[in-house]
Amino acid sequence: MDQLNDWGDIAKEYANKLIDYLPTLIGALALLFIGLWVIKLIVKYVGKLFEKKDYDETLEVFTLNALRWGLRIMLFVLVITQLGVQSASLVAAIGAAGLAIGLAMQGSLSNLAGGVLIIILKPFKIGDWIEAQGVSGSVVEISLFYTKLDTFGNQLAILPNGDLSNNNIINYSFNGTRKENMGFGISYDDDLKKAKEVLRKLVEEQDDILKDPAPQIIVSELGADSVNFSVRYFAENSKFWDLHWFMIEEGKIRLEEAGMTIPYPQRDVYLYDQTKMSGTVEKKTKNKTDKAD
Repeated sequence: MDQLNDWGDIAKEYANKLIDYLPTLIGALALLFIGLWVIKLIVKYVGKLFEKKDYDETLEVFTLNALRWGLRIMLFVLVITQLGVQSASLVAAIGAAGLAIGLAMQGSLSNLAGGVLIIILKPFKIGDWIEAQGVSGSVVEISLFYTKLDTFGNQLAILPNGDLSNNNIINYSFNGTRKENMGFGISYDDDLKKAKEVLRKLVEEQDDILKDPAPQIIVSELGADSVNFSVRYFAENSKFWDLHWFMIEEGKIRLEEAGMTIPYPQRDVYLYDQTKMSGTVEKKTKNKTDKAD
């Protein structure tokens, strides 16, 4: 019976403490929900400001995420303090947790640092076609840890920002135009000037080839099997590949129509009559034997 009375006293004591603590708990929960609502409004307002100023999309996403999580961390500290936790103890706990997380996530932190560098230095932006880490594709997303590419084969490539920021990157979209260096070969027996004129006319007929800088058609090499031409021109990125495929096909057709021969590597093969060769060897051997005698 005494034990039941003791448990009753303990329950009554904790119930009284809970009742006394209830206003503090309700205040902390109210602060949490109101704070999250205010943060949402602030982030939404800043996002509208970005849309009006037409800032870089990558910078917008990074800034909004940093603002959102920064405000949430501040709110978390306020809520914990409201519940009665000492701020000094909270700071020490956060520091210890940060150290442990940092040691456990060294690779992720490297990617985070790489993501910040990419966003600040802007070697590429969303929509650019880049080549990096042995992968080529259009940039569809730049996050703090990874960059996502949509490859030519309609595949999603995810590259860690740590490796990406510390290695070579080729940005094909940076200048808005690309330079073509297309090769054609003709036989040594063909008319060199006529072939050059055919290619020059083909280039002049294409409206998508930029006139400035001026296109070039030059003899680039006297190869082992052919005389090689280099057709060089600039085109806008959006039209580059369609023009590339067309020029390869039409260039071959035009050269053949003009009587040019498209050469290919070849070898001369000589066939010998083994019977005659054996007879010749035997005859030479007999002559040498007679002379010796």
